[in-house]
Amino acid sequence: MTPAHRRQFEDEGFFVLENVIPVGDLEMLRAELDRFIARTEKAMDAAGTDVLGLNHRGRRYFIGNRHAEAEGRLEGFLFGDLVAEICRATLGNDAYLFAEQFVVKMAEVGLKFAWHQDSGYLKHNLPEYKGTYVTLWCALDDMSEANGTISVLPFSRAGTREIVDHVEDPQLNDLVGYFGDDPGDLIIVPAGSIAVFSSALFHRSGANRTAHPRRSYVVQYSSEPILRPDGSPFELAEPLLLGGRRVERAPAPH
Repeated sequence: MTPAHRRQFEDEGFFVLENVIPVGDLEMLRAELDRFIARTEKAMDAAGTDVLGLNHRGRRYFIGNRHAEAEGRLEGFLFGDLVAEICRATLGNDAYLFAEQFVVKMAEVGLKFAWHQDSGYLKHNLPEYKGTYVTLWCALDDMSEANGTISVLPFSRAGTREIVDHVEDPQLNDLVGYFGDDPGDLIIVPAGSIAVFSSALFHRSGANRTAHPRRSYVVQYSSEPILRPDGSPFELAEPLLLGGRRVERAPAPH
């Protein structure tokens, strides 16, 4: 993390850190993903369907908020020093895990994902919340245009930092918030890199045209718990930083 990263986040809504995820953590994330895909497909079998929410069997997977079920060191990554440093630089002294999900585009048929702001999904479901949060898009594979990496639209070219109303794509269930012709900036990075961006930043991803899956892990943190009107967490609200200090986690039960 450098002052230039912080300035770029403030000015344009994103920055990229290459090769920062330790090899052991990268292998752990891939192994947990394999287990979660198997569980998701088992649930599809039980329901007699090939589509569950945003998951399309053999095409793309969005598997979220399952870290409590993980068998490896997933919580050590989610509440570790690396993400704590990123959150201090982008959110400040307080940070809460808001959501986490694996995102997979399968080989040759992995679907694209439309231009959206992450907060567009939140506004669609929780219109009274006006804040933003930070997304850490972790590359589990080498990312390229061919395998459907993300593209980002810097604030200066999007023309807004505000959260806009999104409309639903009837075919894919995606929400879409930008309809302009700017192609954005491709995030082409090696496995183990992290793209860090504001939830107000427009981004999208292309189809996977390669012979291998394209895997990422998306983790989001907020500066305060994001709550429903009844006071319950909208997704997660697990403290990472309080007053600038990393919160110690209780040992996972065995």
